[in-house]
Amino acid sequence: MNLRAWYDAYWSEKGDRVDRARLEQLASHVAQGARLLVVDSGNGVLGGMLRARGYRVFATDLSGVACRLSRAKGLLPIQVDLDAGGLPFASATFDIVVSDSGLEHRFFVDPVLDEIVRVLRPGGQFLLLLPNIAHWWVRWNLLRGHFPIARNTPTDFTHLRHFTLSDTRRALEARGLKVVHVDGVASLWVWQMYPTYFRWPLVRRVYTWLARRRPSLFARDFILDARKAP
Repeated sequence: MNLRAWYDAYWSEKGDRVDRARLEQLASHVAQGARLLVVDSGNGVLGGMLRARGYRVFATDLSGVACRLSRAKGLLPIQVDLDAGGLPFASATFDIVVSDSGLEHRFFVDPVLDEIVRVLRPGGQFLLLLPNIAHWWVRWNLLRGHFPIARNTPTDFTHLRHFTLSDTRRALEARGLKVVHVDGVASLWVWQMYPTYFRWPLVRRVYTWLARRRPSLFARDFILDARKAP
């Protein structure tokens, strides 16, 4: 399968459609800094948000279409296949590296994490968002003897790897990164996971509160804010 061509077609069709509330929540955790890298930048919407806040935003993506979308938003994208090689930057180049829903699409996760740590300056921030395979909806289906494959969920068919919060935390700590904050995104718009009444105002508020305080069980995506040792 030609993944580059597949993702070119994907981003050509998707354009700028994205869950902006999720991106705003992720962006709210970005620390102070000047040079920022978005790995697997996709359509560049997140990078555009960060650029508007004053960051100089570099980006990488497998897809040439994604890179064009990012460039149109003022980012500095480079097309690169991270499963075939490393990041094309010198060590300790960036103050901040952000990975938004990207690692689950990788064949080789460990080398990508190693590269992210390499290009991050000492004391820099790594902000990571991943789909939560330990979400109660997945657990419930497994208890019933079923592994659901559904779009927009942690079991989306495009996901090559699956992550829990605790395993991801250990992977970061093994690379010398200290996790300083954890957050969770409910993504209640995902109808495949949530009945309609989850979007009723009171239920929405309560469930969003639960997702942010107990992300391992209630969040569709978890966010880890980690810092490299000075």
